[in-house]
Amino acid sequence: MDSTKIRQSFLDFFRARGHAVVPSSSLIPDDPSVLLTTAGMQQFKKYYTDPAMADRDFNSRNTCSIQKSFRTSDIDEVGDERHLTFFEMMGNFSFGGYFKEDAIRYAHEYLTRVLGLTISYVTVFEGADAIGVPKDEESKKIWRSIDPNISIREEGIDDVFWGPTGTSGPCGPTTEIYCQNGAGQDIEVWNIVFNQYFFPGSREELLSGTSGKNLQPLETPGVDTGMGLERLAMCVQKTKTIFETDLFAPLFGMLPTEMKTGKKRICLDHIRAITFLISDGLRPSNKERDYILRKLIRRVIAIQYLEVRKKVEMRGGPLSDGVNFLQRLLEKTVALYGANYTNLDLAIIKGIFREEDAKFTRILAKGITKLQCLEQIDAKAAFGLYQSGGLPFEAIKDLAPEKTKHLKREDFDLELKKHQEISRAGQERKFGGHGLLLDTGELKAADERELKIVTRLHTATHLLQASLRKVLGPNVRQQGSDITSERTRFDFTFGRKMTPDEIRAVEDYVNDAIRRDCVVEYEEMPYEEAVKTDALRFFREKYPAQVKVYSARDHKTGEILTKEFCGGPHVTHTGEIGRFRIAKEESSAAGIRRIRGVVE
Repeated sequence: MDSTKIRQSFLDFFRARGHAVVPSSSLIPDDPSVLLTTAGMQQFKKYYTDPAMADRDFNSRNTCSIQKSFRTSDIDEVGDERHLTFFEMMGNFSFGGYFKEDAIRYAHEYLTRVLGLTISYVTVFEGADAIGVPKDEESKKIWRSIDPNISIREEGIDDVFWGPTGTSGPCGPTTEIYCQNGAGQDIEVWNIVFNQYFFPGSREELLSGTSGKNLQPLETPGVDTGMGLERLAMCVQKTKTIFETDLFAPLFGMLPTEMKTGKKRICLDHIRAITFLISDGLRPSNKERDYILRKLIRRVIAIQYLEVRKKVEMRGGPLSDGVNFLQRLLEKTVALYGANYTNLDLAIIKGIFREEDAKFTRILAKGITKLQCLEQIDAKAAFGLYQSGGLPFEAIKDLAPEKTKHLKREDFDLELKKHQEISRAGQERKFGGHGLLLDTGELKAADERELKIVTRLHTATHLLQASLRKVLGPNVRQQGSDITSERTRFDFTFGRKMTPDEIRAVEDYVNDAIRRDCVVEYEEMPYEEAVKTDALRFFREKYPAQVKVYSARDHKTGEILTKEFCGGPHVTHTGEIGRFRIAKEESSAAGIRRIRGVVE
């Protein structure tokens, strides 16, 4: 059974058993407690504490999905036989519709009857006095009733007790299912979590037992399961590694035959991740989620650069004679996944990749020259290459494996931390020992005069986004902003250059809102409640549990001109802004435009 049929058989199986099929959510989660979507459960987290919402949203308390997922913790491990950053998580979920009996029976039936697999063994929770949870005798009895001869292993809290996703959430004991791959190895294919509790803290706090917080029984227990498609395909297709399944084999053959296997696996994993991260709105930069994307792109560019260089050195000729296999991998990845994920736009993906490729290839050429002058590369030397030559840690390791044998990530990070502390101290001296009066990352002001200007520009930026959506359409989405006392810079999704008439219309809308002297006010509320108000929010932002929703309201008509998640600062009336003018409209990246605006 190929991966397409596995996907369909899974969804068909649970649809036939009363589950609503829910599309994958974005890799950029609504949950502010996590950087990226790491599991299928994340988009359903709120339904475990409020099951009635599932009735309203899905017309069912049982759902299933195949979720795009990304785990940053595995980036440095990619290259071996099993680690991935991007993967697809198949899961079935219940918010009070059923519990252990049905969950275990469904899993057994799907694996053994639909896929024809043999279960090697299952695990159940052995109990933990430290958190006050007893042994899971119920799951053990259910497994025995289905198959009296099944092998059952009892394991501890580190393995078979699922903690909260993020900073708090539902959690409970699990039962894992192991099957054999083509090499005869037993691998975990399915983890069934029985959400019986809510913990007001992280998994780390729960396991440490030092937080003073207690597990709280959920009023309505639920089920959360996860089964990695890549691992399952390995068992169904009887391959020795995930890279031999039909999810990777067509891509594997497109790489240079002489390339080392580990490097091939890195390229295949990272290219898949890059494709999906770009498609869900990330753009390479040095900030949080965007930095992860840039890190992946630059790593594969460094690998390709080396492979091309080797070929050129062997046969002579300029470096430009090399083959761009990464672009071909992007094309093939979109072809393989396009039917299941319709938001994969090859033109945008390739455009953004090409821009970063051109930029980083120039950096690489200079960095390699410096790197070649060094006999050994320790953490200090590696950081010097990073700071002066722009070479990230992974590229340095890949470019000079012999010289970096003893170079460790933690030592490099320590050098980075030292540099950041020195930079902060320097910034404080620059501003009279007090630092910036305001520096939120988005807004920067050195003194009271600049603070007043950026406050006016900040409110104007809210009106600008509302205006762009009014003039260009609701698909316009913020992709980043940067505000200083000189200007606001606002990036947004749009596929072409704006016309002079469109620019004029946007300016007019903003200035009309200023002329109407709208009241600018905010309401503070829980994040989940704020989402329901349909206020605009920056999907790449990590929001706290309590948020402020700012709006500009015409006090005469009651019309709301803009409504957004925001932390401030803002003017109290739009009339304080002054006149707004678009100084420049330009391209920021493929599919992304940039406006620079000023207030006068």
